[in-house]
Amino acid sequence: MRNSDDDNDRAPSIQVLERMFTLMNELASREGSTTLKDISEKTGLHPSTAHRILNDLVIGRFVDRPEPGHYRLGMRLLELGNFVKARLNVRDAALKPMRELHQMIQQPVNLSVRQADEIVYVERAYSERSGMQVVRAIGGRAPLHLTSVGKLFLAADEATRVRAYATKTGLSGHTRNSITQLAALEKELAKVRQNGFARDNEELELGVRCMAAGIYDDQGKLIAGLSISAPADRLDEGWLAKLQATARQISGALGFALNE
Repeated sequence: MRNSDDDNDRAPSIQVLERMFTLMNELASREGSTTLKDISEKTGLHPSTAHRILNDLVIGRFVDRPEPGHYRLGMRLLELGNFVKARLNVRDAALKPMRELHQMIQQPVNLSVRQADEIVYVERAYSERSGMQVVRAIGGRAPLHLTSVGKLFLAADEATRVRAYATKTGLSGHTRNSITQLAALEKELAKVRQNGFARDNEELELGVRCMAAGIYDDQGKLIAGLSISAPADRLDEGWLAKLQATARQISGALGFALNE
């Protein structure tokens, strides 16, 4: 049975969300910025209410205030939209090749993207009939410096950004193999750039090794990583060429043109 007190507590929050969406929909209907007075009249919200909610949205960068009393949709919405678009597109392009790679090697194949200082697993191909496997949960996260895909993204960053990442995260480790010193990480990333692929040697989890290859969009930007995870004693170096070929296939489907 639903508690009426809970309903009363939820009602104000739901009302604020409804008003927020009303304001954003109104801004979305305009080509440029518009005044608080006009927004209030079009939405039926009291100017003080609209002003309060719009200010909160400005703080979150969902709304811009190009000049006092004028509002328009903010760049944060574009950033979020591009992230979702890239993730969905790469999943669509990757799923069939991932399954084909899994059928060849009979080990889990993971698709991951970067979100801030972590990677997020967004797709996987595996079979419960394949015996002992290392399966990463979709939606799971892990630090960049402890994963093969994360190293791909760090290797694509400028040196100053890598140092900023190290300072921000402290390069905390999960196992005795984890890279926890900046100098060691920079040396590892140099190898990644030279080789064009990355490894995780039991750095995130003892007993588990991974190899990863990058996936690029039509602008040549690294947008995802394809990785194979396996028990440490079962990772086959012969899989690397197949992994790289599959990553190239997915990149090609996204419009990336390999240099001849």
